[in-house]
Amino acid sequence: MKLSIFGTGYVGLVTGACMAEVGHTVVCIDVDQAKIDKLEAGVIPIWEPGLQPIVERNIADGRLRFTTDVEEAVKHAEVQFIAVGTPPDEDGSADLKYVLAVAEGIARHMPRYRVIVNKSTVPVGTADRVQAKIEQILAERGEEIPFDVVSNPEFLKEGAAVGDFLKPDRIIIGTRSAKAQERMRELYEPFNRNRERALFMDVKSAELTKYAANAMLATKISFMNELANMAELLGADIEEVRKGIGADPRIGYHFIYPGCGYGGSCFPKDVQALGRTADQIGYEAPLLKAVEAVNNRQKTTLFAKLARHFGGADKLAGKTIAVWGLAFKPNTDDMRAAPSRTLIEALWAAGAKVQAYDPVAMDEMRRIYGPRNDLALASNKYNVLEGAHALAICTEWQQFRAPDFDEMEGLLRNKLIIDGRNLYNSDRLANDGWHYYSVGRNQPDSTQ
Repeated sequence: MKLSIFGTGYVGLVTGACMAEVGHTVVCIDVDQAKIDKLEAGVIPIWEPGLQPIVERNIADGRLRFTTDVEEAVKHAEVQFIAVGTPPDEDGSADLKYVLAVAEGIARHMPRYRVIVNKSTVPVGTADRVQAKIEQILAERGEEIPFDVVSNPEFLKEGAAVGDFLKPDRIIIGTRSAKAQERMRELYEPFNRNRERALFMDVKSAELTKYAANAMLATKISFMNELANMAELLGADIEEVRKGIGADPRIGYHFIYPGCGYGGSCFPKDVQALGRTADQIGYEAPLLKAVEAVNNRQKTTLFAKLARHFGGADKLAGKTIAVWGLAFKPNTDDMRAAPSRTLIEALWAAGAKVQAYDPVAMDEMRRIYGPRNDLALASNKYNVLEGAHALAICTEWQQFRAPDFDEMEGLLRNKLIIDGRNLYNSDRLANDGWHYYSVGRNQPDSTQ
């Protein structure tokens, strides 16, 4: 099939590349000419394992191309994907201006029947707004052209998006149109070879499913962090608790790891947007607000442990803190709402200097903060430790899991680790003379 995808960000590019990979002919559209030029040259704007070779291969084979020409894209295919950003508005609700701008562009150029697919993460009722926008523009044109609006939310994990798309757990498709359902079934047929993964439902249910999934996962994380904070005060070990509850198949082990909070482009934004949706319909949703509040508080835990160890936040002035991990999770360079940012900005506010290292997010760190006298970026995980008063761990990259502690001891001024991801055996480190603070486990006595 032929399809056009508006937006070449995370969702649009992965969708376009993977659809081309299974044989469809894809045109990706973006308003940024410089970005399109780079994509045509095979330069990928995001760091996602496995994506680069798929893009290069399908460009070379002629199944994937990029353009800024809206009219060309609309005429190219019957199926039109909207995969543009929906950033938080001032009140936390999703800003739909880019989604509606694409809908208008499609409406101005569509020559005949089109299926407009909302791939962006959007609030319930967005399909109705897209429908109304297209009807408005068609009326201005004096045309009566049939079309259907479909909800087809993405469920891609950053760092594993290619595998998630090519081998999906489920494919949610919201439509009551038999014609649109037929087109979508044909489009996703290559992904349904061994079993049926497509779940058809009404549009609003499909829109809500996306938000519900992310809010559920975020809730599990915040709940475990709430328990972890209680465990510290009670003298319990949250890691043992995690194993105990995870063994229950009704709970399972997924997303019950305590830490320094969730981040990224999805969970914070979607929990907040779902909460605003509740407000808009007059429904009080205290659980959603609590999930967000617990997460915001949890992001401050590493700074609080550092401050407590040194005898107060004011004692951090002039100190140098090394940071392992800047991305909000491993296998991505995405630092949006990352816990590392909360820690680093608090350290700067306290007058501390930061030395940081991340395997892939260094360029993103430079882009966000630019050159600063109180920031040094290191070339590897050991160089970053040199002369630092403490190490704080924000991201659980594989290369951080089994470091050489003897080498670390020779580089750090103090044998002090603040671990936001519970990577190490606390008893072993304590026996080796380390001050090791983790999340939800017995903490060492603070020393100046």
